[in-house]
Amino acid sequence: MDKIRILLLDDHALFREGLSRLLEGEADLEMVACCASIGEATEALRQKPIDLVLLDYDLGKERGFEFITQARQGGFKGRFLMVTAGMSDAESVQALGLGVSGIFPKHSSPVVLTQAIRKVMAGETWLDENAVQALLRVSKHPGGAGQTRPFTERENQVLHGVFEGLSNKEIGARLNISESSVKAALQQLFQKTGVRTRSQLVRIALEEHGARWK
Repeated sequence: MDKIRILLLDDHALFREGLSRLLEGEADLEMVACCASIGEATEALRQKPIDLVLLDYDLGKERGFEFITQARQGGFKGRFLMVTAGMSDAESVQALGLGVSGIFPKHSSPVVLTQAIRKVMAGETWLDENAVQALLRVSKHPGGAGQTRPFTERENQVLHGVFEGLSNKEIGARLNISESSVKAALQQLFQKTGVRTRSQLVRIALEEHGARWK
């Protein structure tokens, strides 16, 4: 089985060491490089094949967004998962607009982090509650002509569940509505955003609404 090759970019040594030890115990994960600065991480990308970058937003004198931009300009095709102690709504939506595959809070369980890594590498999006709320607030007030039409309260509730990766059945149970009602709301969301699948719905939300914060 091919391992997921990971680069960690964080300016706190204890966090790097702890996370590295955690991931070493996972058979399908490989910590290829642990870096404290953008310069170190950029050099590591040049020298080693990387599938996923775990990075913080606040890197002391630097910001994680700078590395994302530099890595993409340098041709990096892998994914980014932000592992952070905290970001504002604007920063969260900006990160999603830059193409990160998820935002994971440092205070969450390490076991959940390994789940997030696998989900992201499967092509899905991982969002914590703060990022979900930020997207929902923006989705209620889409900016610019030609973007999505405003969503109803029910559509926003269903969209919330989609952002969290819940199934139609799970969304229905949370909202105390039938699965067919969830499907009907999804169809309205698809029609308003011009997409056909749940993954496309998440992506269009990130692309359209995240762009407002760039």
